Amino acid sequence: MTTNAYSQQQLAAQPIGHWAREAANLVIGGLRTALAEEHLTQPHWWTLGHIAGAPGEWTRKALTEKLTPFDDQNTDFETVYADLTTRGWLTETDHRLTLTEAGEAGRLRAHARNAKVHAAMRQGIDDAAYAATIDTLRHMVANLGGNGDLP
Repeated sequence: MTTNAYSQQQLAAQPIGHWAREAANLVIGGLRTALAEEHLTQPHWWTLGHIAGAPGEWTRKALTEKLTPFDDQNTDFETVYADLTTRGWLTETDHRLTLTEAGEAGRLRAHARNAKVHAAMRQGIDDAAYAATIDTLRHMVANLGGNGDLP
């Protein structure tokens, strides 16, 4: 998709809140739609990703504490863990969470779906422009009293 060209002056006069919210809504909506094709929510996705990144290290309590600040859906993470366990995607040994082979396969399918959303979002945007955008947004967050560090 192409966009119209505007001058730097025209772009600098634009409301960042509008564009940041519009981008966030479209990205989050696209990702949630892609995940729904696997019958997953974003909290499912976060759970799968964290456990895959550190198998056998996360407890339910620690993972819930880590993920809750990112959740805008008032998720009951115990329900997420129960769903993943019922699917046969998650096991728990000594209160430590690990993905099963089926869980890793599901995570990889969801990753492929999310990658399509990311590829569509990044069309025509090189790594330097993308990184500059992220850096600008995190500085704005920090300037307004938020945490500008990477999650």
